[in-house]
Amino acid sequence: MGYVDVAGAGFVLPDGRELFSDVSFRVGEGAKVALVGPNGAGKTTLMRMVAGDLPMQDGTVARSGGLGVMRQFIGMIGDDRTLEDLALSLVSPPLRASGERLRKATAALDETEKSQIAYANAIANWGEVGGYDAEVLFDTVAVSILGKPWEEAKSRVVRTLSGGEQKRFALDLLLRGNDEVLLLDEPDNFLDVPAKRWLEQRLRESNKSVLYVSHDRELLAETADRVVAVEGGSAWTHPGGFASWHEARSNRHERMEELRRRWDEEHEKIKELVFMLKNKAAYNDGLASRYQAAQTRLRKFEEVGPPPLPPKDQAVKMNLRGGRTGKRSVICEQLELENLTFPFDLEVWYGDRVAVLGANGTGKSHFLRLLAAGGTDPDVEHKPVDGAPLAHVAHDGKARLGARVRPGHFSQTHDRPELVEKTLVEILWRGDEHRSGMDRAGAMKALNRYELAAQGDQRFGTLSGGQQARFLVLLLELSGATMLLLDEPTDNLDLASAEALEEGLKAFEGTVIAVTHDRWFTRSFDRFVLFGSDGEVVEVPEPVWDVR
Repeated sequence: MGYVDVAGAGFVLPDGRELFSDVSFRVGEGAKVALVGPNGAGKTTLMRMVAGDLPMQDGTVARSGGLGVMRQFIGMIGDDRTLEDLALSLVSPPLRASGERLRKATAALDETEKSQIAYANAIANWGEVGGYDAEVLFDTVAVSILGKPWEEAKSRVVRTLSGGEQKRFALDLLLRGNDEVLLLDEPDNFLDVPAKRWLEQRLRESNKSVLYVSHDRELLAETADRVVAVEGGSAWTHPGGFASWHEARSNRHERMEELRRRWDEEHEKIKELVFMLKNKAAYNDGLASRYQAAQTRLRKFEEVGPPPLPPKDQAVKMNLRGGRTGKRSVICEQLELENLTFPFDLEVWYGDRVAVLGANGTGKSHFLRLLAAGGTDPDVEHKPVDGAPLAHVAHDGKARLGARVRPGHFSQTHDRPELVEKTLVEILWRGDEHRSGMDRAGAMKALNRYELAAQGDQRFGTLSGGQQARFLVLLLELSGATMLLLDEPTDNLDLASAEALEEGLKAFEGTVIAVTHDRWFTRSFDRFVLFGSDGEVVEVPEPVWDVR
């Protein structure tokens, strides 16, 4: 059994701002500990410090047992890793190194004695470090998740899998593996609801010690033994589960406010005493010693400093505007996504709020990407705005966009390589034609509404997943899109940001089509289109989470 002890951890950002300090918590043997908190508070940074990806600037991390790590994003566009690469990245360093050595030796194998000896040595080393047991594990997971043996699946490029398939493969491999400690950053992202329930059950049954980040309240309630809240520049631990965490947080904030009120009152009393003794000592030398003692008391009181105030709640304000379009926003006629769906018809009207539901791998994201590219007959009027470069979606039939429909696409993987090295202010200030009139002051004002002003001079690629998601919504807001195509927009958003998005969508004058597995978010929609695992696409009167 493994454990993790974090003591006095602190981290300062490259621009000199302190992200958090004096963070201490323990993940006991077999415990399931959830890290929660606002986007950008430092949850992923803490996970990377525990994993050893980032050096400890302050404090220490003690760990016992093998460590398995699943990071927030696995297969991004432009990432040409194979499933074998992914599997090796999730095993122990010795096994990973041996696997790389064997692959290189295999690729270099020819008729020469030198290459044959190198290959034989690599095979021997692979067996010594447990490689054949790992191959059995890889095969078991590949059959379980993908329905294919490892020899057939291992050369597949990871980004060709759906986000849910990527996550389930990584999760199943880690949960079946030998590592006693697991670090899981947003493990539920990209999972459909049946897969989330599968994850909940597997975590409950596992005897591994697990530290994980999640914003899915149901998963947290079902799995967390204790909650570590990262907020206000530090962290605190709630020893109970997530169901009682909100009440505990409220009580904690009340105590903090009471302690601060008492400190302020005592501070004022001491200052008044010093002022009074100062005036009296001017006329009575006998009071000089009392005046000096009061000054000393005030100085020591102020040196200790006031107790911290409760962290400020977020106030994200999304002003999604949109614009008037033709009555029909989307017209699909016998549209068939190759190898994914049977032909289907669909009409979406101006102002509709359509939730696209269904299991992973049924074609939902492909459908959004096709619409984002302008449908099957794109023209200048339907030029997509503020979206990542869109790959061709193989299809038959027709999908047309209505008059004055300008699609804006939000990708679930935040795959915007052209933004990675730019700061947020640079993107807005020197942005494309839709934002060319915005100066730095305007950019900072827009960022402030999304609580991103402090990250204005930070590169997009260094933001947390939630901060990236908020910024991408801001780009949609500024783009002039009249139809929003949102692929899992709440996956990385904390609760406050997700609520702000929901309020923003209510005020949006246009059409919204969203792929989502967020049960809470789905309640804000009025139409539901189900992509079935059998290839059928139908409209249903209410959300369907498990087609069975």
